[in-house]
Amino acid sequence: MSTPVEDTQDLTGSRVELEIGPVAHGGHCVARWDGRVVFVRHTLPGERVVAEITEGGAGDRFLRADAVEVLTAAPGRVASRCPVSGPGGCGGCDFQHVDLAVQRELLGAVVEEQLSRLARIDRRVVVRPPLGDEDADGLDWRTRVTFATGSDGSLGLRKHRSHEVVPLDACPIASPELPDVLSLPWPASRVLAVAGSGGDRFVGAYDVTGDLPSVETDGLMADGRRVSGRAWVRERVRDREFRVGGSGFWQVHPRSAETLVDAVLRAADVRPGERVADLYAGVGLFTAFLAEAVGPEGTVLSVEGDARGSRDAKRNLHDLPQAAVLHGDVEQLLRRGDVGERCDVVVLDLLRTGARAKVVRAIAALRPRRVVYVADAAAALARDVATFASEGYDLGEVEAYALFPMTHHVECVAVLDRRS
Repeated sequence: MSTPVEDTQDLTGSRVELEIGPVAHGGHCVARWDGRVVFVRHTLPGERVVAEITEGGAGDRFLRADAVEVLTAAPGRVASRCPVSGPGGCGGCDFQHVDLAVQRELLGAVVEEQLSRLARIDRRVVVRPPLGDEDADGLDWRTRVTFATGSDGSLGLRKHRSHEVVPLDACPIASPELPDVLSLPWPASRVLAVAGSGGDRFVGAYDVTGDLPSVETDGLMADGRRVSGRAWVRERVRDREFRVGGSGFWQVHPRSAETLVDAVLRAADVRPGERVADLYAGVGLFTAFLAEAVGPEGTVLSVEGDARGSRDAKRNLHDLPQAAVLHGDVEQLLRRGDVGERCDVVVLDLLRTGARAKVVRAIAALRPRRVVYVADAAAALARDVATFASEGYDLGEVEAYALFPMTHHVECVAVLDRRS
């Protein structure tokens, strides 16, 4: 099945037998066919499969494919827990066909590969489940879901790398505490459902330009009817309560926030009286517990670019006079000196693009003794670790957590110490 083809030929729909190689970032594994790399979903390293090409032509450097038939299964393959996952189905999950322990092994391999390739660091990375979730089955955990609306108004999730909506009656990874939005038609392009750990629920309906005026977006859903309610939810972590705008950022697994707070406090190892900068701080989750750790003689600056997040942070930190909130673009504030001239510890919690070189260099200019880098993208983490190394910071401990079961996402908490 490896007969050469013309360079102009579209290979979409072609089926080939492949020997599957290692896992790669993005929820797929790597195979080779006719001299090209093929990124294959719905498979495992070591399997032999029949794969259907989903993207690419004969002249492309790489192809994308789905495993549509497993000829030789690898250890760790299980029956999918979702009826709409798999080739041509919902793109929300990558590993419904993989045992949870094996999922974590795959995620660890991805982090190790990215650190090796991009930062030239060989490091064994063990991925753990969320705190208290060791015996969970990987289902019923997602407390924030944005559903897309199909042409008939029904809700679902999109196919992988597609705008096509797969209708859903239920989502196996969604929390049962979410408001029931799937049973109703919606005059919106997307609908956000949120279940806060403090008992609140939120529904937001949006068109492509923002909120739909004809839909009460800040209401709550009860028994299929819209009722009045807050535009925010309460989230509880340890002994503190946080106010989070319904559409604001918060970790989607109910144990994620506590898991990351514990990891960040261990990694930061802040001391009473120290000055700490918490960058990309959101609603102040890490800031609050870092402020408790530095005590009344220390200071923690919570820096966030989202206006709603900064407003929520001010409310969440009002009882901690040693914590201050600074709203604005992190790179600009660092460059202008608004964060200060020196910090003892810097914590940064980044989305998939990472900090990038300008921010890394600005952080290094503060000469913190330690940087704690929280990342949900291994590639961005590895690139920034390489930049930190050029600025005199060495990678220490790396903790990793599978906070998004069934998906390829992995959260890392990395320590970077300044060379003496």
